[in-house]
Amino acid sequence: MALRTKPRAALVHARTAGWRVARPVRTRVDWLASRRDRADVAVFHEYAPPPSGGGNQFIRALTNELQRRGLTLEANRISGGTGACLFNSFNFDFARLRRFARDDVRMVHRVDGPIGVYRGFDDGTDRRILELNRAFANATVFQSRYSLDKHRELGLELGAPVVIPNAPDPAIFHRPAERAPLAGRKLRVIATSWSMNARKGGDVLAWLDEHVDDDRYEVTFAGQTELRFDRIRIVGPLASEPLAELLREHDVYLAASRDDPCSNALIEALACGLPAIFLRSGGHPELVGEGGIGFDELEELPGVLDRLAGELEERRAAIRVPTLGDVADRYLEVLRG
Repeated sequence: MALRTKPRAALVHARTAGWRVARPVRTRVDWLASRRDRADVAVFHEYAPPPSGGGNQFIRALTNELQRRGLTLEANRISGGTGACLFNSFNFDFARLRRFARDDVRMVHRVDGPIGVYRGFDDGTDRRILELNRAFANATVFQSRYSLDKHRELGLELGAPVVIPNAPDPAIFHRPAERAPLAGRKLRVIATSWSMNARKGGDVLAWLDEHVDDDRYEVTFAGQTELRFDRIRIVGPLASEPLAELLREHDVYLAASRDDPCSNALIEALACGLPAIFLRSGGHPELVGEGGIGFDELEELPGVLDRLAGELEERRAAIRVPTLGDVADRYLEVLRG
């Protein structure tokens, strides 16, 4: 499957009235052309070029793993001979899915959020996801137990739920062959985020920038932010390969986002062997387990940093990250019913 991405100019063009008129025509042409084709799995997702958000990163990793196994995949269409489809949250063309969906296709909906909780405001996205799920889904994949429970708490009952966490591409996100000894140098702490959502932990970084003991700790942030720091080093957004290299140069990961169902950034850091300091929120506790130390209040951070510095090797040894192979196996089980 060629994972073609739209350049920025095309994304702007997509907002014009002319494109909206052309899209149904193009969808029908694609539908007619696909009737005699087949694939093992169809994937509906709006692919974005790297660097990009965690959901996009995971879908790329999953589809690459399935293709490595020899499966045939197709993007944003369901051919006449295709029997299973994975559609991702709300990140795809709804009308196009409706045009291609058939009763004889096993439809699996991977969901995020709840989006309203994650974003901090409700714009109706979760209800639209629920409507799509009820209309098409034979099964639903939640990325964490937290996400499943929170949906139910809000009365958002999605069909035939199963929990499958994300996993990173092991060819990119893996532990280093060796690490620089900690003795005689500062502990290197890193946080990452593609999104500029305020709930990604900007307040935590700002507090840490003011209070961190910079004689003992060196803090880096990689990603997008409008904040300016005095002590924290800022690195812009990075594609996966250079990001993984940067992670491996550090000792500890800071997961500061709120109500994040399954932080791909956190999983990538754990896979690179970084124990985590994490806000006890969302799916963080599930992902980290004993491979880090949680906190609830900002004032706890200095003590948590000190404790993790003293338990670094023990916590690193306790890291457990789902393998991409196991995660792909579980997706295939659901897709095959």
